Amino acid sequence: MSCLIINGKKKLGGEISVHGAKNSALPILAASVAVGEECVISNCPQLSDIRATINILDGLGCFKSADGTTVTVNSRDLTANEIPDYLMRELRSSFIFMGALVSKTGRAVMCAPGGCEIGVRPVDIHLLALRQMGADIREDSGKIICEAPKGLTGAEINLSFPSVGATENVILAAVRAKGITYIKNAAAEPEIKDLADFLNACGADIKGAGGSTIVINGKDKLHSAEFTVMPDRIVAVSYLAAAAVTGSQLLVKNAHAEHIGTVISTFEQSGCRFDFDNNRIYIKAPERLHKMGTIRTMPYPGFPTDCQAIIMAMAAVAKGTTIVNENIFESRFRHVGELNRMGADVTVTGRSAIVNGVRSLYGSCVKATDLRGGMALVLASLSAEGESIIENTEFIDRGYEKIERDLSLIGADIRRE
Repeated sequence: MSCLIINGKKKLGGEISVHGAKNSALPILAASVAVGEECVISNCPQLSDIRATINILDGLGCFKSADGTTVTVNSRDLTANEIPDYLMRELRSSFIFMGALVSKTGRAVMCAPGGCEIGVRPVDIHLLALRQMGADIREDSGKIICEAPKGLTGAEINLSFPSVGATENVILAAVRAKGITYIKNAAAEPEIKDLADFLNACGADIKGAGGSTIVINGKDKLHSAEFTVMPDRIVAVSYLAAAAVTGSQLLVKNAHAEHIGTVISTFEQSGCRFDFDNNRIYIKAPERLHKMGTIRTMPYPGFPTDCQAIIMAMAAVAKGTTIVNENIFESRFRHVGELNRMGADVTVTGRSAIVNGVRSLYGSCVKATDLRGGMALVLASLSAEGESIIENTEFIDRGYEKIERDLSLIGADIRRE
């Protein structure tokens, strides 16, 4: 097991580039199963979650090669439609293989997925949608078996919640279904549009991705394509937050400001100033951040739940009180106890956290509890007096590619042991 050791209170500077989006690369790699031909996916970040997805592709018999950030998948001769439990339990997004496998083979067998323990993320929305498209779904000995031997049929799907995973699963199921599928109350995240852009490059007919209604006209056959994954908007926010908590100036490259508009507004409320130019974001932070009022996590384009812990690390050292309301997941404050070990003043009541900013945090030995909570501890350590040790770095490695390398390049005193 490794840990990160950070000596805080160092000014950051220079420039840093954002790697490919994990939450886009994972569904696109799964989508390559439904394509049935060779696909070359570039700008895939080198993360443990990507490796877990590659292991699933390999088990299905369609992984071809990985060269740096480029992954090649050929599902023409797919040999399996069942994913072993030990692979499913590694990450949540593995469940979207259900839509892809049923679309390609007419059958999918898997258990409930794993991932960070940030609250209940039921798959019933996924299963209801697949049933509406004609799939027969049953549970047997802990496995979910989904079958459509004669293929799926387009349907009008009204999602009860704009779930990203359910929207992706329906897209993958519908892309080769008979007829037209309408997804109402669809998730509008940029990663949904990236998935649709990839499938359209493979010959699919998907319209409206990025909006609340998506229309998929199923195709009998798709074709090979090469595709480049979009930049990771949560990583971009994380780098901007690193500058914010250290009172620094930083240029973040390969970042789409339009994908993080609500977060940028929160940064500006904290006293940060920005310049934007051709997917480059320049941030200048004040010596001490200001309170940020009340932050409410919401489905896109609202404030992202994935940025809640990141912003809390900023609020912990800001002047005044910030309130964070978590409206997406009920267990996403598990990092609070670790922040308080570093001298933060955060009180949780139900789905709300009251953050009374302190002038400075102090170094401590803390443990990451999940991916974004782990990044919050990195940010807190960058701003803290003295040395911090962060354990359970495997959570951070799920979403950040060699975080110690990238932060070192802009002046942080950070190393892995």
